Amino acid sequence: MRWEGNRESGNVEDRRDEGGGGGGGFGFGGRSIGIGSIVIALVGGAIFGVNPLTILGLLSGGGGPAPQTQQAPAHPPPANDPMAKFVSTVLADTEDVWKQLFSQGGATYVNPKLVLFRGAVRTGCGQGESAMGPFYCPADQKVYIDLNFYETLKTRLGAPGDFAQAYVIAHEVGHHVQKLLGISDKMDQMRGRASQADANAMSVRLELQADCFAGVWANHANEARKILEQGDVEEAMNAAAKIGDDALQASRGGAVVPESFTHGTSAQRQRWFSAGLKTGSIKACDTFASRSL
Repeated sequence: MRWEGNRESGNVEDRRDEGGGGGGGFGFGGRSIGIGSIVIALVGGAIFGVNPLTILGLLSGGGGPAPQTQQAPAHPPPANDPMAKFVSTVLADTEDVWKQLFSQGGATYVNPKLVLFRGAVRTGCGQGESAMGPFYCPADQKVYIDLNFYETLKTRLGAPGDFAQAYVIAHEVGHHVQKLLGISDKMDQMRGRASQADANAMSVRLELQADCFAGVWANHANEARKILEQGDVEEAMNAAAKIGDDALQASRGGAVVPESFTHGTSAQRQRWFSAGLKTGSIKACDTFASRSL
C-alpha cells in the first residue's frame, strides 16, 4: 500500500500512557460496533472457559449509553512512531474521501476521532478492552484501537499486510458513516424490539455495510492517490475471510451456528467489501434492501 508521504490526520488521540484505569463498573455497554468483537469472544473463551457465542451475544445486544467520564486532555502521537503515523495517514485518507462523498450528496462530513490505547480505555460506551479488537463508539463518535491488535491480526488470525490493517480502520470509519447517516441509530431502535436471532441478523447487515463502505473508501482513495499496490486487495479479502463468523467458529473446532452470527460469513464479508471497492458507490452498499447477502 502506498501511504508514505500522504497527509496525516490531526484527529488522533494518543492515550497509550494512561493505563485505561477503573471507570464505574459499567462493563462494556452502549452497543459499540467493531470489526474485532470476535476477538474478545476467542480470547474470553480460551482464558475463562466462556462460550464465545455467549460473549458475542452480549457484545451485540443490550445496554444503554454509559455516562461520559472526565479524562485528561489527549495528546497527538509522537512523530517518530511508525504505526501511529500509518493509522494517522489512513484516517486522513478516509476523511478526504468521505468529506468529498458527503459534499456531493449535499451533506457535511464530521470527522471522527481515532484513539490509540493500551489494555483498557474509558469511552462514551463504557470501558473498552484491547481484547475486543478495534471498535467504534457511537456515543462519542470515536474509533478505538490498541495497535497490538495488528500483531493478532497477523499471527493469530492469519491476515498480514498493511492494506489489511487499513481495511480494519476503514471498516470502523464505515460505522461512523452509518452513525452520521442515521442508520446505526435506526438499527439500535429496531434491535431493541427484536428477538436475539433477529437482532443478530440486523447486526450482520450493519457489519456487512461497514465492510462495503470500507471498499468504497478504497475505490476513491485509489482513484485519487493510487494507493493500491499488487497484492493489496488480496490482503483485505483474506482479512475479511479470516474474521467471518463461520471461519472463527470453525477455527475453535465447534459447530457453526448461523443464527448466532453477528458479523457475517467469510464469503459475505468478502462480497460486500468487493462491492464497495468495484463500484465506489454508497448506494451499492444497501445491505438492508438486499434479499441475498
